[in-house]
Amino acid sequence: MMIAPASLSDASEVAQIYAHHVRHGTATYELDPPDAAEIAARMAKVIDAGWPWLVARDEAGTMLGYGYVAQFRDRAAYRYAGEDSIYIRNDCRGLGVGRALLTALLAASEAAGFRQIYAVIGGAEPASIALHAASGFDHAGILRGSGRKAGRWLDTVFMQKSLGGGTATPPDEEPR
Repeated sequence: MMIAPASLSDASEVAQIYAHHVRHGTATYELDPPDAAEIAARMAKVIDAGWPWLVARDEAGTMLGYGYVAQFRDRAAYRYAGEDSIYIRNDCRGLGVGRALLTALLAASEAAGFRQIYAVIGGAEPASIALHAASGFDHAGILRGSGRKAGRWLDTVFMQKSLGGGTATPPDEEPR
């Protein structure tokens, strides 16, 4: 498996992987899969900001999954807080792709200046909770019944991991 930065030319493959999760899963609360153009716009926002968007591919070049980290919220004070998102091609789940992507995302996020990474786990997906816990994330809270999809109420689990100096030291530059 190879992990590399994504490019906008990956948008179609990313859209296909994400569409499966939108239609069949509860990790995302989107109800209608966005098309490749919308995915490209989302990717551009992350990439242009200097935040990591990575893809995992097999030896033949087939995309196995993707992940990215974007600023947790848009306000300037959140500059050092990121939120990760990872989606794996359905037939590749459980093969270590998510772990490889998360490991690479954490390193890239620290290099991008993030001090805190949050996992906002829709549907309280057990596999995602286990992945993040194994990568050193701590539970930070739960929002019960925060979403409704597939005819049921869904909980959202928050997990958190400090990077670099975390909150022990100030950043090199204050947000403005």
